[in-house]
Amino acid sequence: MKIAIVGPGAIGSTFAFHLARAGHDVTVVARGARLAQLEKERAIVTTDERRAPVEVSAALDATTPWDLVLVTVLESQVDAVLPAVQRSAAKQVMFMFNTFEPLDRFRDAVGANRFVFGFPAILAELKDGKLEAQVIPRSLSALQITIVTDRAWAEIFSKAGIATDTQADMHSWLRTHAAVVVPVMILADRVYKRGSGLSWNEAREIASVLVEGLELVRSLGHPLTPSNVAVLGKTPAPLLSLGLWLLSRNPTITSLGGKGPGEARTLIDAMVAAAPNRSEMLKSLRP
Repeated sequence: MKIAIVGPGAIGSTFAFHLARAGHDVTVVARGARLAQLEKERAIVTTDERRAPVEVSAALDATTPWDLVLVTVLESQVDAVLPAVQRSAAKQVMFMFNTFEPLDRFRDAVGANRFVFGFPAILAELKDGKLEAQVIPRSLSALQITIVTDRAWAEIFSKAGIATDTQADMHSWLRTHAAVVVPVMILADRVYKRGSGLSWNEAREIASVLVEGLELVRSLGHPLTPSNVAVLGKTPAPLLSLGLWLLSRNPTITSLGGKGPGEARTLIDAMVAAAPNRSEMLKSLRP
């Protein structure tokens, strides 16, 4: 397959690394310091010095009939790259980022016949330009593995070492996911800035945000997806609070908080806009 990856940050670089190592023809489209790093190496390089050679470009070539253009920028950055993606001769375009917004805008931009959406179950970061990544394996699928809306790409990603399943109702899945991860992002931001775990009262407040978010998703007519998430909305408040209190003491939370509150703010703003009368806790705890 001939694949272009727009936005080779930690997530995009993980896909580039695995797909290139699996034998696909991968081009990464980058800018700024990341572009300079990639032009120097001509490869995705990991922190343990493994290499996956890739082509590097400062812009997406509009005439190449890419089998896939994979867009892995943040939602707040997608408008900047959307015109180039629209103009491209790509056979399919897959957007892959956190969003609470309806997906129609992206589908309409590239055409329903080309549109795919996905979400990565990958823990990754770039350290001095080198990739450190952990792909959630299928053995932990009860937690979450990468999902996409197209079965063929799920199989290609899985064969490349990124365990992937499909999800037909991606809009419900993404909104449910936002309701679950926003409280974790709020928690992580506080822990990172303060350098210590939550107080019990803070854990109780953030547990209320979780419950409010799930109820908000239901109020918008979405089933909680996957269905096992519904158990969180039925969990006694003291248990939810305890879980968040303990989570705030996990060292990995600090690295999540270090990414800043931008993504949490974008998701919260979209949730509040969708249901202003059902989002008081979200508004009050927005970082």
